[in-house]
Amino acid sequence: MSAKKARSKKNPGVLPLHLKHLMLLFKGRGRAGTLIVLSVAVFFGLWYGLWQEVGRDVLASEQYWLTRENVEITPPAKWVHRDIRAEVFRDASLDGPLSLMDEDLVERIASAFSLHPWVADVRRVTKHYPARVRVELEYRRPVLMVQVPGGLLPVDAEGVLLPSSDRDFSPIEAGRYPRLVGVDTVPVGPVGTRWGDARVIEGAEIAAALGGVWQQLNLDRIVPSTLVELGHGDEYTYELVTKGGTRVLWGRAPSAEMPGEARAVDKVARLIKYREENGTLEGRDGPQQLDARTAATRAEPGRQD
Repeated sequence: MSAKKARSKKNPGVLPLHLKHLMLLFKGRGRAGTLIVLSVAVFFGLWYGLWQEVGRDVLASEQYWLTRENVEITPPAKWVHRDIRAEVFRDASLDGPLSLMDEDLVERIASAFSLHPWVADVRRVTKHYPARVRVELEYRRPVLMVQVPGGLLPVDAEGVLLPSSDRDFSPIEAGRYPRLVGVDTVPVGPVGTRWGDARVIEGAEIAAALGGVWQQLNLDRIVPSTLVELGHGDEYTYELVTKGGTRVLWGRAPSAEMPGEARAVDKVARLIKYREENGTLEGRDGPQQLDARTAATRAEPGRQD
């Protein structure tokens, strides 16, 4: 009977099956991998537990909360007289709490700045610790004033309507830009969108091509004329008129040049050369007509309007 009792007792040296499997993980080839996995699990377990204790306090720290003053932008161009950053935060309702930990923070800020009419492109938005965001911007550049019944409206080289309040352009500033006349349409959208008239878009292209020589050539305005004789009602040629009354036959806009037509850069070079040789674009007896489309920049007596 005592022998039966002895046989019924469990052998203290025998491990349960699941413990045997666990011990095998620490032997042989799998030992290193098991230790790594276990170490990583322990690390993240401790990290998670610690974060549960202090995470809320960390995120509430000023080092994670973004304010308008902590957003750095590309300095506005000299022709922009507005506080771009302040207007973006106001118009996009970004004055609420912003955290560096927000997953959509970069997208929200990029979208907000892209809507400002003076911003042509948001090149990059990066966030940094402690709370700081950098926004790289490209600003729109005014190249043309469109004459309308109410005054002058500025556009950039792509015909995008720009802000036109007194703080954006003084009368003196507006007078320095090329002026497009003969436009009988109004902008189809708000500031920051294209005008919607081919004459404005093409006039802006011509103004951009002339650039800084506009005043040097003593030019006053750009005049579009419909190609009625060719039956193309939506295509235009253009003339430049000097302050002295001389008319310069320019031809088509850079984006609409026909095969064989002189390029805009060549037309500008011809006008500069003519002025250098003659001192002015005006004729000896007053206004004349010049043809910038030909290499000789042919001069003819000016017509009376």
